[in-house]
Amino acid sequence: MPLGRELPQLLKQRLFYKGRKFDFEVNRLRLPNKSEGEWECVRHPGGALAVPITAEGKLVLVRQYRFAIQGRLLEFPAGTVESAEEPLETIQREIAEETGYSAQKWDKLGEFFLAPGYSDEIIYAFLARDLEKLDIQPDGDEDEDIETVLLTPEELEKAILQGEPVDAKSITSFFLARPFLL
Repeated sequence: MPLGRELPQLLKQRLFYKGRKFDFEVNRLRLPNKSEGEWECVRHPGGALAVPITAEGKLVLVRQYRFAIQGRLLEFPAGTVESAEEPLETIQREIAEETGYSAQKWDKLGEFFLAPGYSDEIIYAFLARDLEKLDIQPDGDEDEDIETVLLTPEELEKAILQGEPVDAKSITSFFLARPFLL
């Protein structure tokens, strides 16, 4: 975790739900500043994301259907960190499944919380270089509806600024990767 932890005091757990990808809980807490209240939290194992760049300087993204927003988002390949898996292993698997590429060179860009107002999910971002197109793309998740998209950094920035639907983790990671893209 990138920041120091200050655990609240658990006064009462009111609700706990264990889901397929994340858990949800509602707890009565006493915060470090001594205020008390009831807070909801999504507990997530974390995600790993790649900013893949081809030798020609194109970024490899996916346009993916997301049921929660009832539409498609432009995103960098990413996935949930499975138990007993390191974030780098996660994204090496995901980039192949989602885009049909593998990368020979990996650089850590950083890590950040996605939505700390209601979730503990952390994203581990990597730069993926020296890409190779796989002869056979591994099977992805059955429920994924994904199209691979190649854009220049300028095209992606223009899409973001013009309001094309791009998710927050991809926008953040794009700006973390910018020094490597110039």
